[in-house]
Amino acid sequence: MKQKSILSQALIKEALYDSFIKLTPQYQFCNPVMFVTYIGAIVSTILVLISPFSSFNFQIMLWLWFTVLFANFASSLAESRGKAQALSLRKAQTNAMAKKIIADQTIVVPMVDLKKGDCVLCEATDIIPTDGEVIEGIASVDESAITGESAPVIRESGGDRSAVTAGTRVVSDYIIIKITSEKGRNFLDRMIALVEGAKRQKTPNEIALNIVLSALTILFLLTVFSITNFAQYSAAAAGQALSQFITLPILIALLVCLIPTTISALLNAIGIAGMHRLIQHNVVAKSGRAVEAAGDIDTLILDKTGTITLGNRMAVEFIPAQKITPFEFAQIAQLASIADETPEGRSVVVLAKQKFDLRAETLDPKKVQFIPFSAETRMSGVNFIDEQGQIVRKIRKGAVDTIKALVENLGGIFPSDLNGVVETISSKGGTPLIVADGANVLGVIYLKDIIKGGLKERFVEMRKIGIRTIMITGDNPLTAGAIAAEAGVDDFIAQATPEIKLNYIRDAQNKGHLIAMTGDGTNDAPALAQADVGVAMNTGTQASREAGNMVDLDSNPTKLLDIIEVGKQLLMTRGALTTFSLANDVAKYFAIIPAIFGNLYAVANEDGPLAILNIMQLNSPHSAILSAVIFNALIILLLIPLAIKGIHYRPKPAEQLLLHNLLIYGVGGLISPFIGIKIIDLFVSLIT
Repeated sequence: MKQKSILSQALIKEALYDSFIKLTPQYQFCNPVMFVTYIGAIVSTILVLISPFSSFNFQIMLWLWFTVLFANFASSLAESRGKAQALSLRKAQTNAMAKKIIADQTIVVPMVDLKKGDCVLCEATDIIPTDGEVIEGIASVDESAITGESAPVIRESGGDRSAVTAGTRVVSDYIIIKITSEKGRNFLDRMIALVEGAKRQKTPNEIALNIVLSALTILFLLTVFSITNFAQYSAAAAGQALSQFITLPILIALLVCLIPTTISALLNAIGIAGMHRLIQHNVVAKSGRAVEAAGDIDTLILDKTGTITLGNRMAVEFIPAQKITPFEFAQIAQLASIADETPEGRSVVVLAKQKFDLRAETLDPKKVQFIPFSAETRMSGVNFIDEQGQIVRKIRKGAVDTIKALVENLGGIFPSDLNGVVETISSKGGTPLIVADGANVLGVIYLKDIIKGGLKERFVEMRKIGIRTIMITGDNPLTAGAIAAEAGVDDFIAQATPEIKLNYIRDAQNKGHLIAMTGDGTNDAPALAQADVGVAMNTGTQASREAGNMVDLDSNPTKLLDIIEVGKQLLMTRGALTTFSLANDVAKYFAIIPAIFGNLYAVANEDGPLAILNIMQLNSPHSAILSAVIFNALIILLLIPLAIKGIHYRPKPAEQLLLHNLLIYGVGGLISPFIGIKIIDLFVSLIT
């Protein structure tokens, strides 16, 4: 999904409007540090209104309100980007009619009248009204409104590709859907709420940081207001008056400059922006906690079928028996697969077309009888019949043991040379299918799990940043090992039941590992729910999508590397700006305190002993205080693009990242106020 630039005129206008809307006690109270600034701005305003007019006090009041507004603007700008995304998602919803099935009859009703448990018929061009499971039929579904992918996907009853999403459109055929979501709580509704930021909950790390920042605020609050007593004592001892420098507006300004307003103002925007960066990768996070956890995971568990592999085994090779040419074998294999509507059967027809340019033959329906594939017989084929209706030829394709038993019952012998072929295919993790013409075995079709493109390269990248990849599957160890080797994972778990998956994750978490898992089936749901980061494939079942705390709209397991990078980027951005903010406060201390007390204990119009701390050589106490307040407000505005776009992430060891953070944002945070406040002080001095 494309996002508008943060410099978009429409987004800025909306964010500015929202900044004023958020000037309410209820909203400000959610951020303790900014709430103190908010109270300070109100008190300053009251003092300006009830006291004789003072240009200095008026400017202090003005910049305190700007500080609050800039903090609101940061959050509003992040939320506005989400609202723009949500607007495009809402276009996928409609107030059109739906074909509800009641007592085997189809009744057209408004979509808004549907409820959980209703069954709906969706035919070609129909919009799917809400989330559900396909209980009958098979159809191509256009999910571009949700995923952005233009190619339709297959949705069918049974299996792991039965879930459908509100707002998608049926392209061909028909499906009957059983609604699985409550009104107003379908996937699209929740996605819109999450994208807008309205439902974002603070993460544990964010809450902990807020507690630390609140504690610092209380400490500085006590410190600043204790300055009054210190100033009175010092003024009496020195025989000097400091009343013009220890006024309530100046104390409020000092407090606001010393408390960590910068990071507090940007904290909400950083969290919202992190979730929106995931949306750019077509991943929806149900909570900010999941995004943060993604930045810390060290173990990735991937379900094989539908995640590492495409989900259906595909025909990749025709292996004929002796005295049978590959072309002849492909012809008969295709005939045996015409009635097989499974993905495997269709892949045989496709392979025959690709390798030998074979097309399905036009057969006289009076002379043939097609045998569709069934799970009971485990084979498909075609019978040729004569004019009297007698079967004169049987062509069959199916599992090895099924066809072997059929051939032996007809008096045939299974060729010994094909036993080695069958064993070789099985050892590679493939599935052999046998084709027979009556009692004669003609050859073997090699079915193979197809690894999704680009996986092996992404696993190499994950290994570089210290993430261990584990494939988990219900296959036997031989098959699992072959697939794991081809995919390039670090380890695998074979013959895994849902209980084994769940217990493995629990054991790893008990050892201190943070686990991420991807999956798409109902049997993956318990493990997805237990994992620290559970990424459900959008093509998967409703159960898996509900269990995970993220949903990948593209159903691409390699996306997890992008998710990890976004998580690390979020943590790095928050850490960098926290470092910068605290370093800023140290520098602002050297701007204001020496300016207030620089002339204390002065003799014969010379500078006092504390003036040595005025290393910036600011013009006057009032210009120093005003410059610090202005800088404190402007730095929030200047850091908004960085908070929303995030710190650029490169895979490096944690020690290098920490050193880089301290050098750039720690040292930078110390230096920038000295430069910024000095420039503002020069400007203030010129105009006053």
